[in-house]
Amino acid sequence: MSPLPPQPLSPLDGRYRRAVGALGEYLSEAGLNRARVQVEVEWLIFLTDRELFGSRRLDPEQQRRLRLLVTEFGQAEIDELAELEGTTRHDVKAVEYLVRRRLDALGLTDVAELTHFACTSEDINNLSYGLTVGQAVREVWLPRLREVVAALEERAKAHRDVPMLAHTHGQPATPTTFGKELAVTVHRLRGVIRRIESVEVLGKFSGATGTFSAHLAAGPDVDWPTLSREFVTSLGLVWNPLTTQIESHDWQVELFQAASHAGRILHNLCTDVWTYISMGYLTQIPQAGATGSSTMPHKINPIRFENAEANLELASALFDSLAQTLVTSRLQRDLTDSTTQRNIGVAFGHSLLALDNIARGLDEVAVDEEKLAADLDGNWEVLGEAIQTVIRAEVTAGRSSIADPYALLKELTRGKRVGAAELRDFVEGLDLTDEAKARLVALTPGGYTGLASALVDHLDD
Repeated sequence: MSPLPPQPLSPLDGRYRRAVGALGEYLSEAGLNRARVQVEVEWLIFLTDRELFGSRRLDPEQQRRLRLLVTEFGQAEIDELAELEGTTRHDVKAVEYLVRRRLDALGLTDVAELTHFACTSEDINNLSYGLTVGQAVREVWLPRLREVVAALEERAKAHRDVPMLAHTHGQPATPTTFGKELAVTVHRLRGVIRRIESVEVLGKFSGATGTFSAHLAAGPDVDWPTLSREFVTSLGLVWNPLTTQIESHDWQVELFQAASHAGRILHNLCTDVWTYISMGYLTQIPQAGATGSSTMPHKINPIRFENAEANLELASALFDSLAQTLVTSRLQRDLTDSTTQRNIGVAFGHSLLALDNIARGLDEVAVDEEKLAADLDGNWEVLGEAIQTVIRAEVTAGRSSIADPYALLKELTRGKRVGAAELRDFVEGLDLTDEAKARLVALTPGGYTGLASALVDHLDD
């Protein structure tokens, strides 16, 4: 067997690259290294701006040319870093050497020793992950999640008045509307999105064990905590003053748990949509050229929602693993977080792929109102709840002497099919006022949806 040419091992980088490739701008190894270069460059400029240790302030043109290393970071820098790391066997040290080479090329050798000054690798890494993960969530993942929520909201409002037989424990239950059920999912996801938006991306910049020891040894009269805070916040991050060698990753844990929570809500949506399709409540719109089965020509499979289910399960497993691992670091530092964090992009990749499938899947289904109406008309027994509740209110008001209304309706309806005529005759024979009887006789399963439609208005709160 002849060997294959180099192939992507992950389907995210192969089959599904079109759907998730935008994350690579931030959460790939190259994206991480570009952020590392950014942190190194900005720290150097930050120090020279303050003319520490007799350094000279770089003029605007020198700063601009130095920052081009970040904005023009590309394949040449990726290859050069690989070559450097082949010697250093240390990824952050390779970045430091790359920056030093560029300083030499720019005639800035006199400030080269301020490159990576007083930094441990984790000072660079934690800020780089803060930048890349924050940008990936804000620029790619969260907008796609909001698009899905917006699509669900649009459908919730469009179908707010479409009555549907509810099913609790898989059995016919008090009717609702299709739109109200979608609104529940929208409301849940909005809550999680608020949690995600409120996560503060933290950063530390305090040396080998978080004590500013090397800083103080080099500059005993410098207010290093204040400079650290100023530098971290200049990158758009929130300063963490109390850390070990690493930033404790608690913000990442909070983010990943919320992302996993959102995924589980979406998984619930997918299983419900799949079930509605199997029940005929939703019909699938044929897509030109698509094949549902290699042998059964009639089939249209709900593959978008099945694919989304699987990818949400993978994403949640990874998010949960990330959260579990990153919350712990032995003593002042161990390396378990290093490999773990390299899979952040994989977790968000599977989640983004699921969002893409859900968005496309929603465009490929339609509500079958005739099927919904037929199912409601075949389950008049669900009005037993309304009848026994009205009787109890009438008994309480002294307008009826019926004993144990619940048992009375249980005997009539439990495990039985009861039609409109039977219920009408049953109600007419009850000890109720004419007004109460008229209200009950006028009820239909399709009209017994309570405030379902009005509840959708809460999406505009």
